[in-house]
Amino acid sequence: MDNLLQAVRDYVTLFLTENLSQQLTFHNITHTYEVVSAVREIARENTLCDEDFCALEIAAWFHDCGYVSCYKGHEKESKRIAKNFLENFNCDKSFVDKVLKCIESTKYPQNPVSDIEKIICDADMFHLTRTNYNQYEKALRLEFEKFLGLIFTDEEWQMENHIFLQHQHYFTSYGQDVLKKLKDLNIQLMNSSNKF
Repeated sequence: MDNLLQAVRDYVTLFLTENLSQQLTFHNITHTYEVVSAVREIARENTLCDEDFCALEIAAWFHDCGYVSCYKGHEKESKRIAKNFLENFNCDKSFVDKVLKCIESTKYPQNPVSDIEKIICDADMFHLTRTNYNQYEKALRLEFEKFLGLIFTDEEWQMENHIFLQHQHYFTSYGQDVLKKLKDLNIQLMNSSNKF
């Protein structure tokens, strides 16, 4: 498992470094590193077997690789890239399927089923808890403009962002007990600065 994880880490790091558009201000290699780190943090609060932990971390590495070739529907491409890599590494079909289901579960709106799917979904939304959350939402706004043609006034963006934060929920007990409180602090800060 350690050899596989190291191979995935090396492959994805090189793949994203060489192929991701510099215009991806949010879904860049830093986001991937942060999701992998968040997956580890949340997984520590859960009892996972080695195989589940390995599948979870591999899914975190691959989950946004599809942005190399498309913005909308990137999860499908991420799954294809992960599947090819893991099959070439001679991984069992059941293990590969577990990784692919984790990647699929990050598709918005999130609908995770298994414990590891819930963990990766919470990890993918970990940025909502950061003290510098405003930098993340600005980066995402830029991406939406460049790749989706979605142009918002400042007021419209604040409203969209506020609605998203209010309706987003975490799936793991760690997410509900720890992450939600931190996200709620960001909502309070937003409310006080924008007078919602």
